[in-house]
Amino acid sequence: MMFTISVPKPGLVRFSHDRTRCLQKFDRTNSVWSMKMEPKFSHNRKIEELSVELPAQPHPPHLESSRDRALQFNRGQPSDKDLDPDDVFEFGGYVAREAMCDEEYWTAAFLRAETHWEDRNRDRYVESHLRKYTDQEFNEIKKRRNVQFGNKCRCIVAMKKDSKDVKRPVLKSMVGTLDLRTRHLVGGETFPEERVKPSNFGSFRMTRSNRYGYIANLCVSKPARRQGVATNMLHFAIKQAKLDELERVYVHVERKNKTAQDLYKKMGFQMIERATPQLEEKQLYLLCLEI
Repeated sequence: MMFTISVPKPGLVRFSHDRTRCLQKFDRTNSVWSMKMEPKFSHNRKIEELSVELPAQPHPPHLESSRDRALQFNRGQPSDKDLDPDDVFEFGGYVAREAMCDEEYWTAAFLRAETHWEDRNRDRYVESHLRKYTDQEFNEIKKRRNVQFGNKCRCIVAMKKDSKDVKRPVLKSMVGTLDLRTRHLVGGETFPEERVKPSNFGSFRMTRSNRYGYIANLCVSKPARRQGVATNMLHFAIKQAKLDELERVYVHVERKNKTAQDLYKKMGFQMIERATPQLEEKQLYLLCLEI
């Protein structure tokens, strides 16, 4: 089986001389890869459960591992002069942009862990699992940032804006996060996670026409809820999807989560009416936005 994959050229990461901030610049170009796969190739994905029932503002963690000691949780946000105006979206007292350094990836991971466990009493059992979940998601965020077979992932964050009188560290600035992932429909699929007959799988080209965006891991801290943070992060994500020349963006939503459904419908997402057995089993809806 032969895959032909069109992918953007990876960005270059530049660090300042004092290593207190990191900037990313991306060049857009296309290259073509060819890859041989065994005919017994199978395609399995994990579907993220999305929710707008969101977590509390994270508190500074107890640092234990050597890796944690390397993270500088008192690191300040980059200044306005370090940010390209085209790469940020300001709203109210916040700004949405792509995460830029390990401290921001870790805080995004912790915010997602808080979302996952926020309805549980915080005992030693929950605390240990929260820590494990954070470490796993931190590593996954960093892994997903690398372009792999034409797929990539942007970790988008919403941050409180600094003022002349108030300078906040990263850990106390982040109020929201989501992932915007670039994926490809595989042979026989007309939308993500569609079950197709094995005979439909064969040689196919990963081209711009079958690329799509996928929203996952949307969460907002408790103090920042109902202030338009989720809506404006989605606005920014859709803008980035357009810059990536994607034609549509998908999201899975729990069927019982009416709040999330209303949010995405307000943004222009429409439900895919053809429910697959997989969606019915997992009690999910699939929504799509044409851009």
